[in-house]
Amino acid sequence: MFDGKTRVGIYGGTFAPVHNGHVVAAKAFMEQMKLDYLYIIPTYLPPHKEIDSSDSPRRRLRMCELAFKDIDGVIISDMEIKRGGRSYTYDTLRELSGEDKKLFLLCGSDMVLSFDTWFRYEDILKMCYPAYVRRERDKMIENRIIEKITEYYNKHGVMFRRILTDPIEVSSTEIRAAVKEGKDISRIVPPAVAEYIKENRLYE
Repeated sequence: MFDGKTRVGIYGGTFAPVHNGHVVAAKAFMEQMKLDYLYIIPTYLPPHKEIDSSDSPRRRLRMCELAFKDIDGVIISDMEIKRGGRSYTYDTLRELSGEDKKLFLLCGSDMVLSFDTWFRYEDILKMCYPAYVRRERDKMIENRIIEKITEYYNKHGVMFRRILTDPIEVSSTEIRAAVKEGKDISRIVPPAVAEYIKENRLYE
């Protein structure tokens, strides 16, 4: 805690399923932004992509609970699931805001590139300190990210801070496909999540 305010991190996403890349990013976010605690918030319905009709938000929530259970300061929240409908970051930040808090928002690099399409994104930039983590090693994307961050700074005076991690190049889409093909996913998701997926026959 600095200047008497609690430093609160927000890391939202579909998490279908949560994987090791998410866990690594969350730990780095907490450490580098010196967060007092971090909310992991699975969406109910993501605004920017479609999800499978068989999707279960409650199961995604449970997998997050399993993935982050041993990390001090992490709070798994069902606020967006309870809210229902499209899950907008603006609504979540408004719910978590307070005079005694500083909010920090973690995005993937893909989200940085499309941030200006988010619902009330200009208001979001006034409500939090945005940060991002790289999910890939593509140098061409790096240049696009730098250009976009510069654009946001020039227009809004807000700088996206980079969270430094060694990128784990895996996506939830790839994991679901691997499960469907009967492949082993134990090295790319937390062990408890792999077991949960197997026990509940998810993504088969």
